[in-house]
Amino acid sequence: GRGACPPAPPEYLSQDERDSVSGLAITTLNLSHFRSHRLARLAFDGRPVAIVGPNGAGKTNILEAVSLLSPGRGLRRAGPDEIARRPEALGWKITAEVRGLGANHQVETWAEGSAPRVVRIDSKAATQAALGRILRVLWLVPAMDRLWIEAAEGRRRFLDRITLSFAPDHAEAVLAYDKAMRDRNRLLKDQVSDPHWYAALESQMVTSGAAITANRRSALARLALAQEGAETVFPSADLALTGPEGQAEPDDLGQALVEGRRRDMAAGRTLQGPHRADLMAVYAAKGVAADQCSTGEQKALLISLILANARALAADLGSAPILLLDEVAAHLDAARRAALYDEICALGAQALMTGTEAALFDSLGNRAQTFVIADDGGQSRIDT
Repeated sequence: GRGACPPAPPEYLSQDERDSVSGLAITTLNLSHFRSHRLARLAFDGRPVAIVGPNGAGKTNILEAVSLLSPGRGLRRAGPDEIARRPEALGWKITAEVRGLGANHQVETWAEGSAPRVVRIDSKAATQAALGRILRVLWLVPAMDRLWIEAAEGRRRFLDRITLSFAPDHAEAVLAYDKAMRDRNRLLKDQVSDPHWYAALESQMVTSGAAITANRRSALARLALAQEGAETVFPSADLALTGPEGQAEPDDLGQALVEGRRRDMAAGRTLQGPHRADLMAVYAAKGVAADQCSTGEQKALLISLILANARALAADLGSAPILLLDEVAAHLDAARRAALYDEICALGAQALMTGTEAALFDSLGNRAQTFVIADDGGQSRIDT
């Protein structure tokens, strides 16, 4: 049978009663001068959301806005000055009412020009890390389709997004490690040979690096557990964390850094550590490495991992994360699309999905809200 998504809260309920419906969710989303959206307001009722419209109408921009309600640079990894609607605006703003972990919140984030983006939660200044403590947001976008065959950097970023969903403090360990590594790289480029200059930086890298690796391995263990016995049509993946080019990570990073200084100095950068880690995946049922699978199989593995991540978070938190799935249905046949929607509904997740045709979401029926977006002379227009 089909998964039963939560129905819309009845209109006769008060706003407080409507907000008390369980599950992480965006209830209202307001955009000001955000990419193609000069002004937009969307009200969601907790069900999955189908956003339909032609290419270039601004569908993905809505998903990007929601992704910025979590730590980091969002699903496009854009700088603050790239997001503002042109030519009339020098800044942009997102305001959302959310059902978060344990409480309802108003979240605001904005930026002016190239200044760093600002976050405010319930009218109080907050850090981006604080966003990860009230919401969990996962996404899958077409740019990730080549994840398994491109450079390791993209796979590290993918793994760190998963890790961050389980451990919001992971970002702080990554930032501390990156800062110490940048300072070490500066010494290497300046051909500094005095070991005393390196000691404190390498100690910080060892401490932060250990936390990064432990967090990543814990996240992979959670994914493995979430895939065991899961009722899904999507393939399971065996995952492993390795060093560059499949090599083992160093057992003692501190010793590796000391012994590698001469080689690193020749290269002008640090060649060992968690910043060089890679994520290896194998299509479990076939025993085939992900980079050797067909394009369709690679996409199916990605969907499977996002769903496993969501199942694990739902088990940990008692509430499924918000899912952002950009054009996810375009390369799935009707049976796979229906199965994906059933899994989303079984999770009770609020999933925002985009597609160029309403027919892609037919199997959801009234289990989803639908918004139609059109390009109205360079301004996105949204109809329900």
